[in-house]
Amino acid sequence: MTTVFRRSQIDFVGRARTWFLLSGILLLVSIASLGFRQLNAGLEFRGGTSFQVEAAAKDVDVDDVREAVERVGVEHSSFQEIGERGFLVQTSHLSPSDQADAIEEIAEVTGVDTNDVNVTDVGPKWGAQITSKAIQALGFFLVVAVVYLSIRLEPKMAFAGLVALLHDMVATAGIYSLTGFEVTPATVIALLTILGYSLYDTVVIFDRVKDRTVSLSASGRVTYSQATNGALNEVLLRSINTTVVSLLPVGSLLFVGSFLLGAQTLRELALALFVGLALGAYSSVFVATPILALWKEREDRWSSLRARIGARQDLSTPPSRPAPAAAPTPPQPQATAVATAPPAQAWSPPSSQPRPGGGGGAPKTRRRKRKKRKHGR
Repeated sequence: MTTVFRRSQIDFVGRARTWFLLSGILLLVSIASLGFRQLNAGLEFRGGTSFQVEAAAKDVDVDDVREAVERVGVEHSSFQEIGERGFLVQTSHLSPSDQADAIEEIAEVTGVDTNDVNVTDVGPKWGAQITSKAIQALGFFLVVAVVYLSIRLEPKMAFAGLVALLHDMVATAGIYSLTGFEVTPATVIALLTILGYSLYDTVVIFDRVKDRTVSLSASGRVTYSQATNGALNEVLLRSINTTVVSLLPVGSLLFVGSFLLGAQTLRELALALFVGLALGAYSSVFVATPILALWKEREDRWSSLRARIGARQDLSTPPSRPAPAAAPTPPQPQATAVATAPPAQAWSPPSSQPRPGGGGGAPKTRRRKRKKRKHGR
């Protein structure tokens, strides 16, 4: 498997339109969900009052707790069952008297003492301050990341990495909106964590790209896009292994800890980590790197190099020979009179008569003379 990935020659830059199309669809769905469904902001961001209790009676369900809270006249409440007999009630911000009435009703229906009902009250102003601080922390992180990448690598690599980070944030927020999971401070912490991971994966790839492209000259035989593809194929196995190893414990935390064991706090944290890790690896390979290669190819240095390489390839390619013309069809012979040769004359032996004019002896006399000359006589 290692050999296969090390020798892989996947054209990531050449298929950039395919990756951009997939990312565009994901972002459109995320933005549409954020516009219509919005985020399920937690109590810390929107403000309100929450009641959490562990029921003593075994036959209590969510409907019983809902009826108890509604008797107090509380509206816009959410009810959630935690574990086997735990309940979480979240309402809008209540006055101290309304909180006391709700505590009594909840304690009565669950069969516990009023001191066993945990109350968390967050004012609207404090929730707005938490939201503002979270946005400020996110903005500070992005600025520091761009500055670091610009100094460590180059500005275009920094902005390509920033595009990948924004891609991950919007997609993660859209998935939270689609699933309806609550956004809590733990979610913000997980989001900052996954942005750091995505940035790390991008830096590893860009650092390898810089090593391969810094030595390219005008007489080179490789374009910037080809060098980028080669660098990305070299670190592809490393990125896949790092992502898989990171997703295994986070997946266990998400599916075992939150869904099977009912740990609500772990659910928001684990979902953000799981989605962010997967999107971070995807954006580093299929978003940030093709954007960088296409952007760099527009520079004069790399565009001229591409033109020279294309000209060399055209000169080295032998001209194609034209296809041989089809042989003309010979004309059909016309019927003509065939001249017949005269019949061959039969061979006859030479005549034994003497030739005219004398000089010719009899055949027997000539044979005797030849025999005498042969025997030396």
